[in-house]
Amino acid sequence: MLLDTPICDFGWQAPKFELKDADGKSYAFDDVMGEKGLLIAFICNHCPYVKRMIANFVADAKLLQAEAVGVVAIMSNDYQKYADDSPENMKKFASQSGMNFPYLVDESQEIARAYDAVCTPDFFGLNAQGALQYRGRLDDVSKQNANNDRQADLLQAMRLIAETGQGPEQQIASMGCSI
Repeated sequence: MLLDTPICDFGWQAPKFELKDADGKSYAFDDVMGEKGLLIAFICNHCPYVKRMIANFVADAKLLQAEAVGVVAIMSNDYQKYADDSPENMKKFASQSGMNFPYLVDESQEIARAYDAVCTPDFFGLNAQGALQYRGRLDDVSKQNANNDRQADLLQAMRLIAETGQGPEQQIASMGCSI
C-alpha cells in the first residue's frame, strides 16, 4: 500500500534506541549520532521505492557522513512474512548497495512505532540535539523524472540542519510501501 509521510513535527525529540544489525552487533542512538546531526532512514530490501532510490541515498549518506552527520538505516518489516527482508538478505542488500553505515533490525517494530514511521523509505533528519528538523523525501527522482538532474531535498536539508540546527520550512513528503 502506497503511503505518504506526515508533515515534519519540528523540534520533536527523537526517542533513543538500541538495535542490532544482521550480524548481532548492537548500536545505540548515541553510537550513530554525528557531531552535527543524525539521519535515520526506515527502509527495507523488497520495497520498489527503496530499490529505486537506494543508490542516490547511499551516495548522499556518504557525503553527509564526511560532513559529521551520522547515518543509520532501520528495517522494521516482519521478515517472517517478507523473506526478502530477512537479516541474511539485509546483509546482501547492504553490501550490494554499498552501505557504509549501520543497517539495523527492528524486529518488534517498537522503534518504528515510537517514531511513527509509516513507510519505506521514511526519513528522519535530526539536529545535534536529537530534535526532528526534516521528514521528507530523498529527492525528486520518480518514474516520470528518472534523469540525472535531481533535486536532492534530503541532502540539502541535512546540510542546512548541520549548519544551522534548523531544517527547511518547506518539505515534500516521502512516499513508499507501508511498514
